[in-house]
Amino acid sequence: MKKLLPALLLLGALLPQAWAEKADRSKPMNVDADLLRYDDVQQTTVFTGKVVVTKGSITLRGAKLEVRQDPEGYQYGTVTGTAAEPAFFRQKRDGVDEFIEGQSETLVYNGKADTVRFEKNAVLRRYRGNTVADEVSGAVIVYENLTDKFSVDGTAAGSAVKGRVRATLTPKPEGKTP
Repeated sequence: MKKLLPALLLLGALLPQAWAEKADRSKPMNVDADLLRYDDVQQTTVFTGKVVVTKGSITLRGAKLEVRQDPEGYQYGTVTGTAAEPAFFRQKRDGVDEFIEGQSETLVYNGKADTVRFEKNAVLRRYRGNTVADEVSGAVIVYENLTDKFSVDGTAAGSAVKGRVRATLTPKPEGKTP
């Protein structure tokens, strides 16, 4: 258990905070998986088999979750899904009745750059209550936590086939702020 604690702390630091309700930071983290493998020397933890991570309003799901820490202390994580069952991310936005939800075959978190990258058949949605307000899709979506910006690329890296970006953006209701 003593060696498992650094792995869980590493995973907690991995979860992006910019979209989060501020209260998510102090919530306990729960990980459910079929198997966990921790390597203290390599500073890696791998969860496999129907992985579900919850922390406050945050939910991550995938077939596999791999987290690591570099020598400088930055955390990196990859949630892997499949084309049939993509990796999934959902989190409540702070101070509003809105959620950010995304899915792709692979989700990659870079702690040094503080970005979340949705790779392969990526879709990102913003819900107002239970209604989809905005939706974007493409081969790759990169969300920059520090600036609250995102970019969408229609073509995957290394692909010769040019893809398209699709977006549906709904105006804000009058008199309401995000």
